[in-house]
Amino acid sequence: MLDAAIIAVAAFLAGVLNAVAGGGSFLTFPALVFVGVPPIAANATSTVAVFPGYLSSALGFLPEIKAIDRRELIYFLGLSIAGGIAGAVLLLVTPSELFSFVVPWLLLFATVLFALDHKICDWTRTEAGPTTFGKTAATLAVTTYGGYFNGGLGILLLSLFSGLGFRDINLMNGLKNALSFILSAASVVTFLLAGIVFLKQAAIMMLAATAGGYAGARIARKMPVKLIRMTVIVIGLGMTLAFWLRS
Repeated sequence: MLDAAIIAVAAFLAGVLNAVAGGGSFLTFPALVFVGVPPIAANATSTVAVFPGYLSSALGFLPEIKAIDRRELIYFLGLSIAGGIAGAVLLLVTPSELFSFVVPWLLLFATVLFALDHKICDWTRTEAGPTTFGKTAATLAVTTYGGYFNGGLGILLLSLFSGLGFRDINLMNGLKNALSFILSAASVVTFLLAGIVFLKQAAIMMLAATAGGYAGARIARKMPVKLIRMTVIVIGLGMTLAFWLRS
């Protein structure tokens, strides 16, 4: 009961964070490890727990998504499926000891991305678009990262779109949520087929995260943006330190 309460609270707060700023994985993944789920299985279970929220977010930007050229949208979705599966398979073949060593660095990387998201988008913004090969390689790299470790995915996708020449922030957010849902769904199917998802914990967290997302939408209208961002950064750094000490 105590374990169920811990992961439910973590998932609820993750839903709130994802709704107002992102960074929910900083809570769901560590909570699962804390209650005894092995790190690789915890990463997979955390992905299952939070991925439905991407769909509701994408639906909120449906008009912007419909405005994207159909062929380009199919192109991005196809690469997201490929990247999501590739990242999930890469996670499955990663030795547990290696993943435990890499986790603090991934958490730190995701936290730095979140802290510097606006600057990163500015750095990647260019007037000249990349080559088709560069566009494909960059998209595959980002979506494979998302399939392997979900933290910081949103910032990476926004930076990618900015570098590819997108300028409409609402369209970028809509595409970001659509690709996040598709690649996470591909990862989830791979994890489920591999049998590494802790289904009971995932079910509890999905319900709690959904409730947290609904509450977060209301909270977002009242909390200062700077306070929200600082909260995510502090949580990310705290979790990074905790996993470094643990490893």
